[in-house]
Amino acid sequence: MKKTFFSAVFALVLGVLLSVAPLAARAQCVMCKSQVEAAKQERDDYDVAGLNKGILYMMTVPYILMGAVGYFWYRRTHPKAKQA
Repeated sequence: MKKTFFSAVFALVLGVLLSVAPLAARAQCVMCKSQVEAAKQERDDYDVAGLNKGILYMMTVPYILMGAVGYFWYRRTHPKAKQA
């Protein structure tokens, strides 16, 4: 009973998070947004198409590094079982 309840709650939370993820992925920090708006007002030909991709790139690099460190730490602390 508990296992199915927790599975259902997990699936519900995961579904909500995945449905909101595209909205959060398009977000910019306030400082970046204000700088881009000011630059667009000064120059009409200022291209800001890659700003969100750059922000997402800078955001994902630390997570990838932490994941790699965690993976190698796990592999080192949990040796494989010896095959007979």
